[in-house]
Amino acid sequence: MSLPSLGIVRRTCDPRFVEVTAADIARVPPGNIRVSRADFAAVWTAAERDVSHDWYALGVALTCRWIGHGQGLALNGRRGPAHAPITKRTGRAYEELIEAEYLAAEKLAAREPRPAWLVELPGWIEAVCATLRWAWARTGPAPLPLDEGHRAAG
Repeated sequence: MSLPSLGIVRRTCDPRFVEVTAADIARVPPGNIRVSRADFAAVWTAAERDVSHDWYALGVALTCRWIGHGQGLALNGRRGPAHAPITKRTGRAYEELIEAEYLAAEKLAAREPRPAWLVELPGWIEAVCATLRWAWARTGPAPLPLDEGHRAAG
């Protein structure tokens, strides 16, 4: 398995082309996240803003896109439904698939030695796991800092 180089990611994941809108947030199925919609929106938006800088932000953004039924950009520049970050499933995320993705991510993160392709993506698997732990399993902090102004009550 391989992912594009960060140089390709910079060209195809430019935040000007992948912007989180109010409509994107409204489309997130309630059962897909176990955190507040406002917090999910804040993390997803921050990840998309920083996606061209490192693999960690990309991992958070790709995971949020998939959970949130967002759109992604293929290497050819076309938009389409986001795919699952680990299994690459192309169907829309729903509760059972999110659980399976969460388990697949944790299994891949625990694999030793790490596959060579994964070693070349520093921070990516950690970001996917952190996002799923937070948004789905509620067993960890937000994968990116939440400003107090974005933090939702409850």
